[in-house]
Amino acid sequence: MSCWETIADYALRSQGIGERLLPRSDFTLCQQFTLIGSGMIWNVYFGLVALCTGFFLATAVALGKTARNPVVRKASEWFIFVFRGSPLFIQFFFAYFLFLSLKGVSPFFDPLTSAWLGALVVLFLNTAAYTGEIFYGALQSIPKGDIEAADAYGLSGWARFRRVIWPTMLRLAWPAYTNEAIFLFHATTLVFFSGFPATQQRGDALYYANYFADKTFNPFIPYPILAFYFILLTLVIITIFGLVNTRLNRHLPQDVRKKIKIKLQAIR
Repeated sequence: MSCWETIADYALRSQGIGERLLPRSDFTLCQQFTLIGSGMIWNVYFGLVALCTGFFLATAVALGKTARNPVVRKASEWFIFVFRGSPLFIQFFFAYFLFLSLKGVSPFFDPLTSAWLGALVVLFLNTAAYTGEIFYGALQSIPKGDIEAADAYGLSGWARFRRVIWPTMLRLAWPAYTNEAIFLFHATTLVFFSGFPATQQRGDALYYANYFADKTFNPFIPYPILAFYFILLTLVIITIFGLVNTRLNRHLPQDVRKKIKIKLQAIR
C-alpha cells in the first residue's frame, strides 16, 4: 500500500470515515503520521469549541467575582476555586461516572456519556474557571484613569463596559490568555486517556500514538510524531493570538506594546 493510499484510507478514520480496521503489523511512518494526524481532529475540536464557549462564561464569572451582590460573588469564587483546585484528570473521571449515573435516570443524558459532548462540558467549565481568574485579575488592573475618563465622557453602564472596561481587560489579559489557550489544547489529550472511552477505536492523537507504542514496543517514534503535531498547533495558536494582540494594542506606540510571552505550565 502506497502512502497516498494510506492517507486516503486513514486520514478521517477518527471520524468514522474510511478504513475501519487499524493496521496490525508492518507499521510504516506514513501510517503513524496519518492516524495520529487523524486523531488531532478530535483535539482541535475539543480545544476550539471549549475555548470559544468558555470565553463568554469566563467573562461572566470575572464580572461576577467583582459584583457587589454577595451571592453572585461567592458563586463565582467557588466556581473558580473548585475547577482550579482539582486536577483536570480527576474532573474527567468524576464527570464520566456522574453522567453515567444520570443516564440511568433519563435518556436525555445519554449524549453526555459520549466524549464529543461530556468531555467537552468538562473542558468548557475548566477553561472558563482559569480564564475567569485571568480576566478578574485584568479587571482589577484597569487604570482608574480610564474609568474616570469614561465617566467624564458621560459613559455609564453597558456603554462604559463595552467601550472602555472590556477592551482594556482583554488587552491586559491577552498574553496570559494565550498561555491558557495553549495549555487547553494540550489538555485535550486527557479526554480518552482518562475517563471517556473511545468508541470503535476512534480516539484522539494520543490514543493512536499509544496504540502504535503498544504494538511496536517502541515509543520513540509515535510520541515524537505526536509532539510534532502539537508543536505545529501551538505555532498556529501563537500566530493567531499574536495577530489579535496586535489588533488590541494598535492604539499604543510600538515600543510600549506588550508582546505575548509563552511560559511553560505544569499539568493541572
